[in-house]
Amino acid sequence: MPIVNRVADLQPDIQAWRRDIHENPELLYDVHRTAAFVADRLREFGCDEVATGLGKTGVVGVIKGKQPGKGEINVIGLRADMDALPIQEETNAPHASKTPGKMHACGHDGHTAMLLGAARYLAETRNFAGNAVVIFQPAEEGGAGADAMIKDGLMDRFGIEQVYGMHNGPGIPIGSFAIRSGPVMAATDSIDIMIEGLGGHAARPNKCIDSVLVGSQLITALQGIVSRTIDPLDSAVISICEFHAGNARNVIPQTAELRGTVRTLTPEVRETVERRVREVCEGVARMTGARIDLVYERGYPVTKNHPDQTEFATRVAKDVAGAQNVHEMPPLMGAEDFSYMLEARPGAFIFCGNGDSAGLHHPAYDFNDEAIVYGTSYWIKLVENKLAAA
Repeated sequence: MPIVNRVADLQPDIQAWRRDIHENPELLYDVHRTAAFVADRLREFGCDEVATGLGKTGVVGVIKGKQPGKGEINVIGLRADMDALPIQEETNAPHASKTPGKMHACGHDGHTAMLLGAARYLAETRNFAGNAVVIFQPAEEGGAGADAMIKDGLMDRFGIEQVYGMHNGPGIPIGSFAIRSGPVMAATDSIDIMIEGLGGHAARPNKCIDSVLVGSQLITALQGIVSRTIDPLDSAVISICEFHAGNARNVIPQTAELRGTVRTLTPEVRETVERRVREVCEGVARMTGARIDLVYERGYPVTKNHPDQTEFATRVAKDVAGAQNVHEMPPLMGAEDFSYMLEARPGAFIFCGNGDSAGLHHPAYDFNDEAIVYGTSYWIKLVENKLAAA
């Protein structure tokens, strides 16, 4: 079937919630206003339980179906993220951010509003057997809020057996979805390198250990890991995005700092890249005589969709949008902390089309309200199909 008719009726309310959240962006775990807004709506809808403070500022609502669960799966979780980004908005939209330097540049306002819309519908109709658990998570943008909620007992406390996530996708047409089984988004790790050479006068480089040259050699050698160590049929990214050294044109700096990111799609490649980064740093240090200190920190794991749940999510998306509008996508090298939830429980992560918008994390980005009816309908049909009432 196409979109849920009732959702079309709810669209103005969902859009209003979305724009209110957009006007009032909050970062990481500091999403107190947004969390309160969500909790108030869930209570208004008549959710059977509303829990706050999971993972510091996460909110969870429990909606019980008109029948108790008696099937193979009786409780599923649906997750939306709530936090914004430290970006100055340039949309000039009537609902633009009221907070300088903060904006919803990744569409989490839309994610939250669509899941609220689904919660309202499900609390009204309860046409399912078992429990639907709606999860509103803080700190997706680098704070590992999903992991924090899991460590606070999210999965066990609410008996979640499967978990599903959704993200908007700029460039994917409105009314379309994209999904794949297996790795769908990359693991992300961070690299911080401190180089200490021997500073001195620029006219006497022979008396110095040039930290800038050492940093340049490091960057070149690190790029060789992807091109010469990793199998060409696998995927990896090493991007050194910061290089800080010196403040005078005639002084060879004593120190330099490099910072960057690593992205991989399998645990094996992740292990290989980390090992080779450490070996490269050790080798360049021996070669140049500089001291090189590396801090290599593991971040979000690979977001890996489970096969059976991906097949089910695909069927639901086709039910909402039509088979011709649900596409198998290639993996993305961006990262997503829903990966922690997929490590904790089987599930799937899908992309809902945002049309021809600016890209994610761009100051001109805005969530496309035309996507609301599709994303909200997907959530509803996911519950009604997975927890089908007799």
